[in-house]
Order: sequence, then C-alpha cells, then structure tokens
Amino acid sequence: MNKAAVLTFFLLLQAGLSGAQAQAAGDAEAGGKLFKRMCGGCHQIGESARAFFGPQLNGIVGRAAASTTDYQYSDAMKSSGVVWTREKLAAYIEDPKAVVSGTRMIFWGISDQEKIDDLLAYLETFPAP
Repeated sequence: MNKAAVLTFFLLLQAGLSGAQAQAAGDAEAGGKLFKRMCGGCHQIGESARAFFGPQLNGIVGRAAASTTDYQYSDAMKSSGVVWTREKLAAYIEDPKAVVSGTRMIFWGISDQEKIDDLLAYLETFPAP
C-alpha cells in the first residue's frame, strides 16, 4: 500500500470518528423541543430564567449542585457534593434518585440515550449569566 493510500485511509477514519463524536453530542434543536415538553413545566432556561418548581438551568454544565441562590434545594441535593458534568447530568436525567438519593425532583427519568444527548446539547447552549 502506498503512502497516499495509507494517509487517505487514516484521514477517512478520523473523519468518521469525528462525525460519530459530533453525533454523540446531541441535537440541540431536538433537545429544545424535549425540554419544553418534559422539563419546562418545572425548570426555566434562557435570558429571563428564574427558579420555578425547580431551579433555573442556565450554566448547569459545570455548576455545583444546589448552588443557585433563588431556589430552596432539598437537604439531599445540598449535601450531594455533585458537580454537574455532562456525564453526571446524563446519569441524573436517566435516573435522578440513583444519583441524588432523596432528591425532591419528581421525574422518572429518560432511558433513551439519544434523547438525553439532545437534551444536554440544548442545555449547553445556555451558559451562566
């Protein structure tokens, strides 16, 4: 095999891997629709977001649990020590009580990984103010 063929193969392989990683990151538009349907009844996000039945979610990725000042968190959430990484949020969205036992959040979870990725992609579009 000549050098050009090997180089082409590795470039195509890298492009395929990059595409798979981008796809795994989720679809923010689909996540926005899912957020409105499944989360928007309790949580707000965006420029004028405030706490409602749940805390506002601007800048949630990278934020320590129970750290916003406009919401009264459960003792379980306050003492959880959780930092909301993408992985920790994915686990929480899938099964909240498995991540923070004693959370007040009444949500049975989402088992579809694609929907979780979409929701996370949407949440990541709203940085902390």
